[in-house]
Amino acid sequence: MSQPPNPPRIKVTHRPDYRDNYANSVQVRPSAWDFYLQFGTMDQKIPEEVEINLFQGIYLSPQQAKAVLALLQTHLVNYEKAFGEIRLEPRADADRVQ
Repeated sequence: MSQPPNPPRIKVTHRPDYRDNYANSVQVRPSAWDFYLQFGTMDQKIPEEVEINLFQGIYLSPQQAKAVLALLQTHLVNYEKAFGEIRLEPRADADRVQ
């Protein structure tokens, strides 16, 4: 019987154009082939207008999107166990008929 091969080591590096950013807005555009996520910051200087400044777009394959969903779900469950329920504020337009 042969032994299964050892899994490869994973080496994580940062490209020269790598950067960290904070996002409080994520727009998602799905297609038949991928998911396109646009990250940005949302700001409201006047009550009548919300401004979203996009700074990065990322394409994910459906498989990678599902893997990210599973990772986020696991981390959110653990976060809520440690710090309590994360509550989402109700949207002001949630009860409008479209």
